[in-house]
Amino acid sequence: MTNTIAIIPARGGSKGIPGKNLVTICGHPLLAWSIMQALATDSIDSVWVSSDDNKILDVADSYGAHPIKRPMEISGDTATSESAWIHAIEIINTLDARPDLVVGMQATSPIRDSTDLDNAVRLFRHSEYDSLMSVNKIEDFHTWRIGIDGAPESINYDYRNRQRRQNIEKKYLENGSFYIFTPDSLKKNVNRLSGNIGMYVMEKFKMFQIDDPQDIPLCEAIMKHYQLDSKLFPQ
Repeated sequence: MTNTIAIIPARGGSKGIPGKNLVTICGHPLLAWSIMQALATDSIDSVWVSSDDNKILDVADSYGAHPIKRPMEISGDTATSESAWIHAIEIINTLDARPDLVVGMQATSPIRDSTDLDNAVRLFRHSEYDSLMSVNKIEDFHTWRIGIDGAPESINYDYRNRQRRQNIEKKYLENGSFYIFTPDSLKKNVNRLSGNIGMYVMEKFKMFQIDDPQDIPLCEAIMKHYQLDSKLFPQ
């Protein structure tokens, strides 16, 4: 019998946007969107939120997720999502809800559909992947850096021999929306990605996430345009 769970890490501290995980996006806390998207799937059996902040845990509970209080030693600025996922799985195992598959979601990426999660879980279960990440195709993405002498240097292409768009090698951006892995692979490697890694390609507009204040109106506009808000919270 399979048991797929979603775990959403949501710390209380945030330097870019104070209280970021609870900031209002299209009328609901940012965290609520990830919870509701996971609950709306056919493939995810339960949703869990890991946080050091009681207010965040209360909000998670009110939207239907199971709250897990995260210890302070894995809740600071240097804490990794891996540490939160590992701790959460340990707690869940003590409740006899042992998962065989974990969807690790990032609360800061509200622009996704429940169908993305369902399709990605299906892809994982019908493949030989050990882990999977959500990605976006990169089109005409030419990157530069500042060299030692202060002059710009091209990194991933030769600007002197610029290729046609059709001839550019396909590249993908790890967008951070969600990851899929087994509890065993996470514990063994202490990394969300390991072994044979799969990719779930998302639509271009779903690559945006909320890191800075200016991201909020941009994400809201995208969600409203594609009616992602009304799918989960009908007027």
